[in-house]
Amino acid sequence: MQDWSGMSAAELGRAIGAGEIDPVELAAAFLDRARAHPEMNRIYARLTAERALAEAEAARIRAKAGHRRGPLDGVPVSWKDNYDTAGVATEAGSALLKGRVPERDADVLVNATQAGLVCLGKTHLSELAFSGLGLNPVTATPPNVNDPKVVPGGSSSGAAATVAMGLAPAAIGSDTGGSVRIPAAWQDLVGLKTTLGRLSCRGVVPLVESFDTVGPLTKTVEDAALLLAALEGGRPADLSGATLEGVRLLVLEGKALEDLDEVPRAGFESAVSRLEAAGARIDDAKVAAADDALGLSAILYTPEAYGIWRTAIEASPEKMFPPILERFRSGAGVTAADFVTAWRRLRELRADWAKAVAPYDAVILPTAPIAPPETERLLADSDFYVRANLLTLRNTRVGNLMEVPALTLPTGLPSAGIMFLGRPMQEERLLRLGAAAEAALA
Repeated sequence: MQDWSGMSAAELGRAIGAGEIDPVELAAAFLDRARAHPEMNRIYARLTAERALAEAEAARIRAKAGHRRGPLDGVPVSWKDNYDTAGVATEAGSALLKGRVPERDADVLVNATQAGLVCLGKTHLSELAFSGLGLNPVTATPPNVNDPKVVPGGSSSGAAATVAMGLAPAAIGSDTGGSVRIPAAWQDLVGLKTTLGRLSCRGVVPLVESFDTVGPLTKTVEDAALLLAALEGGRPADLSGATLEGVRLLVLEGKALEDLDEVPRAGFESAVSRLEAAGARIDDAKVAAADDALGLSAILYTPEAYGIWRTAIEASPEKMFPPILERFRSGAGVTAADFVTAWRRLRELRADWAKAVAPYDAVILPTAPIAPPETERLLADSDFYVRANLLTLRNTRVGNLMEVPALTLPTGLPSAGIMFLGRPMQEERLLRLGAAAEAALA
């Protein structure tokens, strides 16, 4: 069977439209490739083969009739296992949800299906999506395409692995504090975190609803733009003629540039030089609002996460990976008064941020400060696990705290990404800038 695993989602869509690829053969090829992969059970929680082939057959009929629903009609994608799939288990990487079978699809899956996308299966993730490392001893820890000894990044760990290892042309993940962007960066992919509320989270197993967002992991910025449109039932961003000439970028100094490992630092510095050579005007400055907001993270995230999951957790705490259990329980100690005060302060900081970055088209920083840690050390040293997890998510959390869209691109060095923070609800503008940056970094 022909190998289409190296093609982008957009390329596959164009080939379907030209009659060069049959959607059924395409879906079958990816299903067969997944089943044959030696790490398949660490990447996919379950395949949805019957659904995939039925959706592909419908796409084949539409293609032959000249009635394709969009540029990705007939293209298969994987879905993180916190997206509800009607009649198929959705367990969010947790033994607490074992055997949970929803009755309806998540809203974004409904939209994607209407756009003709083919659902290949559900991918493994960090337990209840509450870790940026991707380590999950409870269900499975997916591999990292660059090094089998290190973690893949999370929480959309399996989603990234499907794309990086050619088991899906693209994947849908979720991002509460970096869960799309970290695995994308550590596996040399494009990852888009959307603005809170841009895409529906109905039917997505929640973590912290005040920060939960939907986003794709892809091979190209074009694919991210097309998937964003499919997930919301809209029109894709126009990326034609995108250029960095005259674009103003701000390198975020302060905490974002502290404690960088050698490879992430080198990748970021090289990328900044190439962006500047392509015509971008780049300044460096500290934005106090970002550093101040990072100091509020523990007060803002853990109480809501524990409030959502307390009943289920305390009914069966022994089913959880201890570091994840401890992280949830840490929310119990935050008072309501402190929680309210922190949220009031965050809203002030968001206004300060917006004013400070207004002259710029995007703010740039390393996606992850550190290289992926070794799995065995994380399992053996709980203190190291906690430190590594918090540091991993430090830079990505800025985007969630400031409530802006964020895009990570590969820099050319393994597991080193550069992140672009845009303006709320202006994903199209960010993607257009990203397309120009992608060309400069290629």
